[in-house]
Amino acid sequence: MSEFIISIDQGTTSSRAVLFNKQGHFISLAQTDLPQIFPYPGQVEHDPSVILSTTMDVLQEVLSHELLIKGKVIALGITNQRETALVWDRESGQPIYNAIVWQDKRTSDVCDDLKNAGFSEYAKTTTGLVIDPYFSGTKISWILDNVEGARQRAEKGELCFGTVDSWLLYNLTGGKVHATDVTNASRTLLFNIRTLEWDKKMLNALQVPVQMMPEVFPSSNIFGHYNSPTHGTIPITAILGDQQSALFGQCCFTSGMAKNTYGTGCFMLMNTGEEIPSSKSGLLNTIAWQIGDKTTYALEGSVFIAGAAVQWLQNGIEVIDDISATSEIASREAIKNPNSSVVVVPAFAGLGTPYWDMHARGAILGLTRDSGRDSIIRATLESIAFRSKDVLDAMQEDSGISLFALKVDGGASVNDYLMQFQSDILGVSVERLSFVESTAAGVAYMAALTIGELTLNEISKLPELERSFDPEKSLEWREEKKAVWSKAIERIVL
Repeated sequence: MSEFIISIDQGTTSSRAVLFNKQGHFISLAQTDLPQIFPYPGQVEHDPSVILSTTMDVLQEVLSHELLIKGKVIALGITNQRETALVWDRESGQPIYNAIVWQDKRTSDVCDDLKNAGFSEYAKTTTGLVIDPYFSGTKISWILDNVEGARQRAEKGELCFGTVDSWLLYNLTGGKVHATDVTNASRTLLFNIRTLEWDKKMLNALQVPVQMMPEVFPSSNIFGHYNSPTHGTIPITAILGDQQSALFGQCCFTSGMAKNTYGTGCFMLMNTGEEIPSSKSGLLNTIAWQIGDKTTYALEGSVFIAGAAVQWLQNGIEVIDDISATSEIASREAIKNPNSSVVVVPAFAGLGTPYWDMHARGAILGLTRDSGRDSIIRATLESIAFRSKDVLDAMQEDSGISLFALKVDGGASVNDYLMQFQSDILGVSVERLSFVESTAAGVAYMAALTIGELTLNEISKLPELERSFDPEKSLEWREEKKAVWSKAIERIVL
């Protein structure tokens, strides 16, 4: 009987299930879109029931794969959009409010209050994070303040908080398990990444009762079991936040190795081993993973809008029908007008690393009479590379490590124009794997590791390089581009 591993990859804009064999090789993928809810400007929500139903739909689709008719699923891993916050009734399992998505900015005033109360340095030292609406803690507080009776119920232990992994785990186990792993806990603004415990001072500051928080386990762990109607009992043996899963999937197991994931947002992580380096540049300290008693840390830079900017071209201003055409359009425009002055700053959800300006807003700058649709498409792709350069510059400065190559993955990494421009603006090689779904692969590898099917050495040999993009521009060109970008940033920061 053949044996397989499944990854659940629940993201911001889609839910996916991915089938791997037990050797870690990709077999099949099922995917469905996740609808976005925008109640007011700056607010983004998901329907928890839709998060669950879309996830179960793709899981069942993968479980129906022809290879599984006579096969067996020996492990299941969960990876997820990390900072999205949900609160539900412990007994009924019913959510008391929509999931508030990581991009949501409704708690900006709460963050300002925390900063004014002097919590910035404490939060950075203990949680590794900056005070920003991005993280889950202020979202929990908002739900408790704005849903009638919620705070009292939470204090009585009647409510559960969870990031998306906890919500899925609770439902997959029939309400038996309310838990998370250290990577997701480390994104809440409520978790001490040094002691690996919920932080009482931050919980008290946001008036979040500890009894509603999930139990925290290592990333490699048997979290519970899913009783499949068709495939019997399947152990859930790994949970990782999506960016940490991508770091693991890219096999960045050594301190100093880094990857950049081009998804809805853009997230660059560098493995720092057992060290938690201080950052003067607004980088985050986060937990990369925990295997047994060994905790591995990472520096992280966050770009809130990346692939979402390309979706904005299609669904927002409607200048393109097919996102896959943007690479060819941008390449053609670059040949036609190599010295274009058009710059897009995609600060639709504020600016993350290294600026951390939650009040910044997006802009198109440098328009001239001959600027058109293609100019804006090209500049939008280039903006993703510029924001990634902001992060990598900070990462190299804080770590003292100069990268010679950047590993990339995620949906937008298939855009050849973006990858070549990224290499040119960074001045380093950009390495794209043949299988760009590193997020799904990472938690599958971890799930296999938990049950002893794969070792770290065996996992490190799995990724295959599809293409390397090498710099084609001069240092002078990079400096000129950087100067133009810096001026654009100056003009949009409020």
